[in-house]
Amino acid sequence: MADRYLHFTGTAPGRFLTRRLGLPQPARLRRWSLETQSLDGPLLHLTAGDSAVVQELGAVLAATGLTVVRSAEPASRPAGIVVDATAVATAAGLGDVHAALHPVVRSLAPGGRIVIVGVRPSADDHHQAAAQQALEGFVRSLGKEIGRGTTVQLLRIEPDAAASAESTLRFLLSPRSAYVSGQVVELTGAAPDPAADPAAPLAGRTALVTGAARGIGASVASVLARDGAQVICLDIPQSRDELARTADRLGASALPLDITADDAAERIAAAAPDGLDILVHNAGITRDRRLANMPADRWTQVVEVNLDSVLRTTDALLEAGTINRGGRIVATASIAGIAGNTGQTNYAASKAGIIGLVRSLAPRAAADHGVTVNAVAPGFIETRMTAAVPLFIREAGRRMNSLAQGGLPVDVAETTAWFAQPASAAVNGQIVRVCGQSLLGA
Repeated sequence: MADRYLHFTGTAPGRFLTRRLGLPQPARLRRWSLETQSLDGPLLHLTAGDSAVVQELGAVLAATGLTVVRSAEPASRPAGIVVDATAVATAAGLGDVHAALHPVVRSLAPGGRIVIVGVRPSADDHHQAAAQQALEGFVRSLGKEIGRGTTVQLLRIEPDAAASAESTLRFLLSPRSAYVSGQVVELTGAAPDPAADPAAPLAGRTALVTGAARGIGASVASVLARDGAQVICLDIPQSRDELARTADRLGASALPLDITADDAAERIAAAAPDGLDILVHNAGITRDRRLANMPADRWTQVVEVNLDSVLRTTDALLEAGTINRGGRIVATASIAGIAGNTGQTNYAASKAGIIGLVRSLAPRAAADHGVTVNAVAPGFIETRMTAAVPLFIREAGRRMNSLAQGGLPVDVAETTAWFAQPASAAVNGQIVRVCGQSLLGA
């Protein structure tokens, strides 16, 4: 559904009127396309304190394809700024972050990217832990105030494994992450598995996407296919025709199947005789009512589709070895599972359950099966479902984030594709909100 307010504020009368009235000023986001594959401008690499990883991080930044500069150049506005704050270990050291960004933050081009690179807070040094945790509050606040379609993230790396950050920095410093802001991503030290063809990083890999007939699922299937994967599109038999059209458009195969069926895992395995490299749990339903008015069947249906089927099929596919080593599992959570939502106790419980699944399973799946497990948590995304929301609630959902607009299904798909890449082996156990930094939750 078209965002008429976003279009209106892009006109001269719209800008004038909304500024006079103090209304939100959303910037049109620059998303990935064949014509817009990277940021337009240099990448400014700054350091807060005496970093031990500055050279290694500089090499990783150069590998993103952006022109890396170490000082602001008056003639060109940086498209991105990366601040190496891995050495910040005291409250006083936080002043180095301010000193690095304060002189240059206004020069950042519209739609730019800021990434602060830190390390995990230490369990043995509460001064270091305080300083590194402080970066999280800094990043979330800067994301809310900076405007102009700019995003701000905190990336925590292992001090001796900066190379593991390449795929994540490629994503965060690109148009693919247009609707991801205010996020904290923690990497393990796992070595990346570089793609043979950067233009098709999923070539030779088989992906299955549930709920793929339309909406977010169809977009995820499309982006994975664009990146070279052979995709199996799964949806309920009642959506067979729409599923077939989506699969035909992508050169994919269609699997009409109710994911809650007792034999769902066996049928998925049969559809992928050489195993799966990517499993995307996207299928989900809502049955909204306040708890006092919610009959048991509405509760059960939502939990069964959104959570229990994910648990059962994931367990069965891992146990059977259907998910190949080096594989990726990506589940769909929601900001409702983080912040809660009126009338959605069933839905929020199911999506919070996905977060619990990811946090618990990720380290064990990596150790036992060589498989990573992550989740996307969408906020307000422009879909058929949100188009049916009453006008004023819909407008509030669109505006109540740092980017003052709704996201698109492709924003969720791009984040999923980043998780799915072979080079993202260090991205494990993460829940990344695709919500434009919603004002709800954290």
